[in-house]
Amino acid sequence: MGEGLSRKDFLRLAAAGLGALALEKLGFGLDAVAEAAEAGKPVITVAKNQTPAALTRAAVDALGGMKRFVRPGSKVVIKPNAGWQIEPKYAATTNPAIVTEVIRLCKQAGARSIKVMDHPVDGPDELTFTRNGIKQAVEKAGARMIGGRSASLYKDIRLPRGKVLKSSQVLRDVIEADVFINVPIAKVHTAVPLTLGLKNLMGVTFDRGAWHNSPDLNQAIADYAAVVRPHLTIMDAYRILLTNGPKGPGQTRDAKMVIAGIDPVAVDAYTAQACFNMPPSRLSYLILAKAAGVGEMDLRKITVKNA
Repeated sequence: MGEGLSRKDFLRLAAAGLGALALEKLGFGLDAVAEAAEAGKPVITVAKNQTPAALTRAAVDALGGMKRFVRPGSKVVIKPNAGWQIEPKYAATTNPAIVTEVIRLCKQAGARSIKVMDHPVDGPDELTFTRNGIKQAVEKAGARMIGGRSASLYKDIRLPRGKVLKSSQVLRDVIEADVFINVPIAKVHTAVPLTLGLKNLMGVTFDRGAWHNSPDLNQAIADYAAVVRPHLTIMDAYRILLTNGPKGPGQTRDAKMVIAGIDPVAVDAYTAQACFNMPPSRLSYLILAKAAGVGEMDLRKITVKNA
């Protein structure tokens, strides 16, 4: 998957304060992102109108299958949106059936260990994960659910090209993972119009307040995404939250879609247009992330493959 530093090694350099050198020499050194760029237009896959598990499987298979990302013996970290103490029907957190299927696909690909992690807004962690159904989904699939409320779980990292965030933290398990999979849910947000994949990364940092208290939340999202990038994004757009986000309850709609891709900006851009009829240009963090080289937001330059 590409040449140069692996994504894991790059994050270790960033944690050691050497990220700027890696950025200049290797274009972030992220193998999966480099692979997508070398192939021309980023490819995203879209599955529609099946059960959540079947949609997840179809979207990943159309992208080349989970074995494209997870090799035998891999350590995997999965990041759903598990931040709120609210039932799954309200579409504020990732659909538990989608989380179960992602774990199942990783196991079939030969993963040695699978951790499902989030730093929830509501607490305590175990009660939050139980109320939103993700803890049960993870345990049913035979993986481990970990809450990120302890500072000891994180490593400080540099954000060499950050404009409002020059440093932050990332879960140590993300740095040590062979594969990092982001599994956000598509929904509205009061601080930014939509919270999708890039903003879901707030759940792998310890000081989320630094993002909200920065001069520009959109820039903070882009600053972090320029360094901490998943190998794969699987967007839960089965039931989406249309009002009163990010926690709800509010109006929901069953879009019955799962969208997958390597390019996190492309996944977010397509989701905004397809699910919310919102031009990607309405999301300032996508404009800023594209400018930082994170990915492509121009839908004309994205290949959409129906699963």
